[in-house]
Formats: sequence, C-alpha cells, structure tokens
Amino acid sequence: MGIRSYVTLTGFAATGVAAGLALAAMPAGAQTYDTGASDTSIKIGNINPYSGPASAYGTIGKTISAYFDKINKEGGINGRQIEFISYDDGYSPPKTVEQARKLVESDEVLFVFQSLGTPTNSAIHKYMNAKKVPQLFVATGATKWGDPQNFPWTMGWQPNYQSEGRIYANYIMENHPDAKIGVLFQNDDYGKDLLQGLKDGLGDKVSMIVAEVPYETSDPTVDSQVINLKASGADVLVNIATPKFAAQAIRKVAESGWKPVHIVNNVSQSVGGVLKPAGFENSTGLLSTGYLKDPTDPQWAGDSAYEDWAAFMDEYYPDGDKTSSFTVYGYAVAQTLQKVLEQAGDELTRENIMKQAANLKGFELGMALPGIVINTSETDFFPIEQMQMMKFNGERWEMFGPVIDGSVGS
Repeated sequence: MGIRSYVTLTGFAATGVAAGLALAAMPAGAQTYDTGASDTSIKIGNINPYSGPASAYGTIGKTISAYFDKINKEGGINGRQIEFISYDDGYSPPKTVEQARKLVESDEVLFVFQSLGTPTNSAIHKYMNAKKVPQLFVATGATKWGDPQNFPWTMGWQPNYQSEGRIYANYIMENHPDAKIGVLFQNDDYGKDLLQGLKDGLGDKVSMIVAEVPYETSDPTVDSQVINLKASGADVLVNIATPKFAAQAIRKVAESGWKPVHIVNNVSQSVGGVLKPAGFENSTGLLSTGYLKDPTDPQWAGDSAYEDWAAFMDEYYPDGDKTSSFTVYGYAVAQTLQKVLEQAGDELTRENIMKQAANLKGFELGMALPGIVINTSETDFFPIEQMQMMKFNGERWEMFGPVIDGSVGS
C-alpha cells in the first residue's frame, strides 16, 4: 500500500506534526487518495429505482454494473478494480436520502454516480454538496444540475429538460403554427422544468397551450388526465412523463380515438421500455428527440460502435433488453465515467474527480448520434447539449432534421 493523504477542496484534512511528517515522507509521484480509493480499488455509489413507479429505469443501473464487470475483467482503470455499490430507492426521495447517507457515511464511497430522478436527486442535492462528495453525472436532465457556482459537487450528463422543451416549442411553431397544445406532466421538479422550457420556447405564443394537466407518481394511471386533455380541444399533446405513465398515456390516447400530434419526452422514448408496452400500433407517429443511437435502427448494422455495444450486451448483460435505449444510455454514461477516471490517474481525490469531469474536451461516444460531442468546463456542467428530432415509424425511430444545439442561453 502506498501512503495515503486525505484531501478536500480546502486542503489537507490531516493536521499537526504527523501530517507534516507524512507529507515530507511522500515520494514524488505518489498516489493521492480520498476515502473510497486505494492502490487496488475505486468504490463508487449509485442509487436507482429498481422498484416503484420508475422501475423501468432499473435496467440502467444493471447495465452500468455489467459495464464495470467488463472493465474489471479487462484489468480495471489504471490498474484499479471498480467496486460498484448500487441501492434501490423506489423513486422515493426519503429513501434516496437514506441510501445516500449510507453510501457516503457507511460504505464510504469516493463519489455517487448516476443517481436517478429529479425529485430524488433534489432531496440529496444540498447534502452531497455540504459533504463535498461528487454527485456525478446524475440521471436526470433538470437544468439545476449545471450550476457549478452554487453546487460545485453536482453535474448532469444528458441534455437538460429546458433545452428539450424549447426544441419542442420551436418544432410546433414551425410545423403547427395554429396548434392548440395540451401538456401532460409529472407534478414535480422534472415535469415543471421541461414544461418551463416549452413555455420559454413559445415566448409570446405561450397562449397556444390550452391545457396543463399534472399527475402524481402515486397515481395508478393517467387515464383521467388523458381524457381531460382530449376534452380541452388540444390537437398537439406534449407527454412529459416517466416510462410507466408515458406508456399508459400513449395507449389511452389511441383507445380514446384522439389523434393529436403526440410528442413524448426523451426520457420515455425507449422502444423496448415504453413503446412496446404501449403497443407499436399505438406508438406509430410519435415524435421525440434523441442523442444516442437507437439499437433497433438497422442503419447501425455494421457500425463498429454498435457491434461493440451488442457484444458487450451478449457477454455481460445477456438478460438485458437490446431494444431498449436505457441499456445504450447506461453503457454510454459508464464510458464517460471511465474517461474521467482515466484522466484522474493516481490522484483519486473528490476534488480531482470533479476537476476531470469538468475537463472533457471533444469526447465522442461511439453510441452517440454522429455530430454529438461531450464538452465540459469549470463553468459548463452540461456534458451533452445537442439533440435531433425523430419520429417512430411503427418499428423504430427515424431521425430527421439537423442536430440541434440546445445549449442553455443559445
């Protein structure tokens, strides 16, 4: 074992003569570790809804775990094995708080990675920053995860919801300028964030929205909400829902005979996780945005990155759904973290993890759509800020139009 020194943003935690002697004895190039890292391992925490109303996302955590199995089998990262500890919070914020405290204070992880959900991450946002433990690449597109000035220990990964909402607004105004818009939205920070982006994008045309109907994650179905939206006279439906409820809404719209232009938000565009349960016949014509390659799209046959992903799935996650964008998502975000850890080298401190996460330059993911590149900086905590519109043809998504830069402020 090499000599360990424990550091924080404000400097060395060790004090007194003993600390001075330890530092004096440390050879040049020695490893520098915080809690959760050593010569042989890196301990990473994760919180996912393996149960509850958002359990469809549980496959993301399972994919990430499988990817780290692959990394470990191949020798680890800079010679260190990944110890991945993932807990279920059932998409319940109080449970998220409990699991985060367990990971930080009991398991003593180096950082928490890819904790999923806007309300759940909101519940631990201040705690993680007070503890100065990275809350890295959270699995939610809420705009507030890109606030390095006030929350320097939290960073998002996927495109933010407000940018996504603005893109839908632009699409509607260009293609359906006389539309009456109905919005189904999850009644929490996530749903309100995307709805705000839609309104911002509509600008002085916000009166195009004729109905805003919320639902709670405790609701058994959103059938009554869909009936109310149909009754509003809306001819465009913006579906801001997590997979279970998005699928219910798609099915109910079809059953009711309503035929609006139907836009489903990016987090619920999985062919295997949402559209198949909703029924492909009910999903035909849906619109959404994408930034990752759709694993059901035959255009990627022969694509080397797709073949690498498919081989990974076959060997390390054979029970995983190869028609689901969630398995592509888990694979891609795990690769992003791998890049950060490789850049961190032997300086495995929490401060350096955040420094390297904010130092991704022109990083291209094989399973990202062509033209989509990851860039971060000390002032830009939004790794992915580009998307492309797409339409479901009954079998798969078809991309159309240009790759759109949805950068905040653009």
